[in-house]
Amino acid sequence: MAEITAAQVKELRANTGAGMMDCKHALTETGGDMDAAVAWLRKKGLAAAAKKAGRVASEGLVGIAVDGTAGVVVEVNAETDFVARNETFQDFVRTVAGLALHTGGDLEALKGAVYPETGKTVEEQLTSLVATIGENLRIRRAAVLTVESGILASYMHNALAPGLGKIGVLVAVEGPGGAANLETLGKRLAMHVAATNPQAVSRQDMDPAAVERERDILREQARATGKPDDIVEKMAEGRLRKYYEDVCLLDQTYVIDGERKVGKVLEAAAEDAGGVVAVKGFVRYLLGEGIERQAGDLAADVAVALGG
Repeated sequence: MAEITAAQVKELRANTGAGMMDCKHALTETGGDMDAAVAWLRKKGLAAAAKKAGRVASEGLVGIAVDGTAGVVVEVNAETDFVARNETFQDFVRTVAGLALHTGGDLEALKGAVYPETGKTVEEQLTSLVATIGENLRIRRAAVLTVESGILASYMHNALAPGLGKIGVLVAVEGPGGAANLETLGKRLAMHVAATNPQAVSRQDMDPAAVERERDILREQARATGKPDDIVEKMAEGRLRKYYEDVCLLDQTYVIDGERKVGKVLEAAAEDAGGVVAVKGFVRYLLGEGIERQAGDLAADVAVALGG
C-alpha cells in the first residue's frame, strides 16, 4: 500500500475543498493517485465545496449561546437568505455556537473541534453540508465574552429561531445585588447596542490612532472656516465630543428613554444596587457586515436557490 503523506493530503484538500480525513481516505483508496482521488471525492459528493468556494457568502445566520457567565456570538455565512430558513443549517449554527463556548474566538480551534455524533470535525461537517445544501458556506467569525460578577445579557434582533438571527449582541454587566437586579438592565443595554452600534464602551477604550485621525479631520474642517488657530482647536474639540457621543457607549443617548446618557443610566443603577455597576464589554455582530456583496440578476439567483 502506498504511503500517504501530509503534503498529498494538503494538496488534495486545496484542490477539492474536502475535509482532511476525507482527503486521506480518498488517497488511501486510490493508492495515492491524485486525479483518481479527486474523482473518488466527486463521486462521494465531497468535492462539491470546491466549486462553490469562490461564490460570495454574505447571508446566513448569527448565533448566540450563553452558559452562565460565558457567552459566544458566531456568524456562519451562506449565499442566500433561503438557507437561513433551512432547519439543518440552523441546527449547524446552533451547534457551532455551543462548541465555540469551549474553543473561544479561535476559528481554527473551532473548525477542528469534534462535531457531535458524527465522528467528523466541524470543518468536515461544514463541507458535507455544502454538498447537501448546494451553496458556499463558511464559518466567518466567533467571539466569546465572560463576566466575573454580574450577568451576561444577550439580544437577537430579527430572530428566525431562538438564538439565531441577523443582529446578535452580548453585553457583560458587572455589579452587586445578584443577577436578578441586573437582568433587565442588561437586556435593555443589549437592545441599545443593537440599535446604535457603538465602537467602544468608553472614550478610554477607543483606539488612540482612530481618535487622532478623527481629530485631524475635524481640525481641517474647522480651519476651512478661516477662524484663528486657537478657535480652530476649540471647534475641533467641541466636534470631537459629538464624535464620542456617536461611537462610545457611555456617551450615547439611551435609546430606551431617549433622554439620559448610558453613563447616567449606569450611575442610577449603581445607586439602586448599592455598588458600582459597569459595562465590562460587549460584542455586536451584524450579519454580512464588511462583506462586499455582488450585484446580480435576482431571477437567476432565485432559479439557483430553487435548483433551476
